[in-house]
Amino acid sequence: MNFTRVITIGVLFFLAGASPGVVGADDKSGHSKMDGGHEAATCRPSTGHYLHHLLKHSKEIGLTADQVSKLKAIQLDLNRTRIKTEADMQVSELELAVLTEDEKADLSAIETKAKERAMLEVGLQMAAIKAKRDAVSLLTPEQREKVTAEREKMMKEMGGMMGKGEKEKSEGEKKKHMGGMMKKGMMGGKSGDGDPSPAQPKEEESHQH
Repeated sequence: MNFTRVITIGVLFFLAGASPGVVGADDKSGHSKMDGGHEAATCRPSTGHYLHHLLKHSKEIGLTADQVSKLKAIQLDLNRTRIKTEADMQVSELELAVLTEDEKADLSAIETKAKERAMLEVGLQMAAIKAKRDAVSLLTPEQREKVTAEREKMMKEMGGMMGKGEKEKSEGEKKKHMGGMMKKGMMGGKSGDGDPSPAQPKEEESHQH
């Protein structure tokens, strides 16, 4: 590994550590992008998921037609920003890769390109934060309480489903183990440890007359 590559990797690790992973949580988690897909229960809800949740449960939350219209506009703007920024990030990554492979490339140019890519990510991160704040500001205190209640209900349902799955898995493993033990015990002429069972002594033959 040449000196230039070592320096470049160090710069990238520094930038990655300096920028928090909000984009990863808000806008780059597969279906948790602006389409509002579900994330793991341990992850912080994404802005896209939050907007999707508000629109999906608009009746339960009690949103007005004007609120729904404004939320859709926020969602659309965030989608546009995400698509454009992710495209710019991909281009920046390609350009950075070319610079990295060029041993004659100046280290300052590599650092500039790496920072450019990082700032694009920060910009997307801030757009997501602003969008969520704008969405929350549209809600009344009562509506915010309903949103919290709906989310808590959803999390409990998800937790119950996960617990049920673990229980079924445990029971399945137990049945599999018992089945294996029964099969082992039914194998002809073998004891529990797999060794042949001792042969039964034969009856002594009668003495010849």
